Amino acid sequence: MRVGLLGLGTVGSGTAKILLDPAHRHPLVGQIELAKVGVRSLDKPRSVAIEGDCLTTDLESIVADPTIDAVVEVMGGLEPARSLILKAIAHGKHVVTANKAVIARYGDEIFTAANQAGVYVLLEAAVAGGIPVIQPLKQALGVNRIHAVTGIINGTTNYILTRMQREGGDFEPILADAQRLGYAEADPSADVDGLDAADKIAILASLAFGGRIKLSEVYSEGIRQVTAADIAYAERLGFVIKLLAIARREGEFDESSDEALDQLQLRVHPTLVPVSHPLASVNDVYNAILIEGDPIGQVMFFGPGAGEGPTASAVVSDLLNLAANVRAGTTPQGTNPLLACSHQHYCKVSPMADIVSRFYVRLLAEDAPGVIGKLGTCFGRHQVSLESIVQIGQHETRAEIVIVSHEVTEAKFQTALDELRDYAEIHSVASVLRVL
Repeated sequence: MRVGLLGLGTVGSGTAKILLDPAHRHPLVGQIELAKVGVRSLDKPRSVAIEGDCLTTDLESIVADPTIDAVVEVMGGLEPARSLILKAIAHGKHVVTANKAVIARYGDEIFTAANQAGVYVLLEAAVAGGIPVIQPLKQALGVNRIHAVTGIINGTTNYILTRMQREGGDFEPILADAQRLGYAEADPSADVDGLDAADKIAILASLAFGGRIKLSEVYSEGIRQVTAADIAYAERLGFVIKLLAIARREGEFDESSDEALDQLQLRVHPTLVPVSHPLASVNDVYNAILIEGDPIGQVMFFGPGAGEGPTASAVVSDLLNLAANVRAGTTPQGTNPLLACSHQHYCKVSPMADIVSRFYVRLLAEDAPGVIGKLGTCFGRHQVSLESIVQIGQHETRAEIVIVSHEVTEAKFQTALDELRDYAEIHSVASVLRVL
């Protein structure tokens, strides 16, 4: 199988290294030929030696080359990546991509084109780096009714939150240090605002629940507002704070029609996670995805979520699947639909107002008799049951109060908070976080 590689950055270089050194790997790796490599500049120093006649700056020529069987897109960004993927498909080529942003935004267009052309689009590397989770969802776990996918799927935010927990530091200085060390981008918005995780959970949810996802319907909230105080109080209460991406099925299953009569929760936000939970111990830049289904129960995938080696491993694993199918002469319309994307409908996504969750609130109030009682009365009026309400500390004449609720709809809880903010005794609502 002859492969064209678009991009020779970190992931592209790692992919090339594996393909050029097939010794002691699966025998099929040796049957994958790196035929052409598309780069922006021919003169740039590189960590992998590519024969000169293989390199080209004409990326269009790679996707149109009739001798190329598969195109690997590891350029990143939306354009020209999207256009090149679609042109490769139009020329009858299989595609392997690590580009979660393109798939999350244009997956419907790309997979529709691939199905019509009879080619595969594989994307193991687009979510969680080297952790094999895409193919298990499509194949090994495909016999299960998936109830939920919950993950730590952004290494940058997990690194920052881990540092904040260990050192008692605040967000901004630790972010700056993460940027200096190369764990965070110069513009960290996609990571720290939850956008990267939203792209990834949209892809995972599409596979887990068998429908397409509109990225605009994925709620996304980042970690900028998480403080050292919140992390310390969470620890005292038996929690750690993680940026979780959650896809959860709500409702019943109609066995008579084999259709799910339900909607999905799709959300990304910082969350208080009980220290006994499997995800609580996932630290630093590592990723983990917890999948719950019937009949399997719970299964968790853990490992490095980014980097040259892990992501390249996922890319080449997709190429290995392609090589096996090309060798067998199968296509998405042939004998291996487990590699193809066949669902056409869009999943129904619940609005955040309807989501049921527990909540953590930290506020500053006047240190005066009756304030805590007034808080309890307000929440009760809006049908918010409280698990605990504790005065943690004091700042001059103001008391710092931490509240943890029982499960309640987002709408009811936010309505109660809006009323509280108008009370003269409440100086500020310093923090609101959800509890797993």
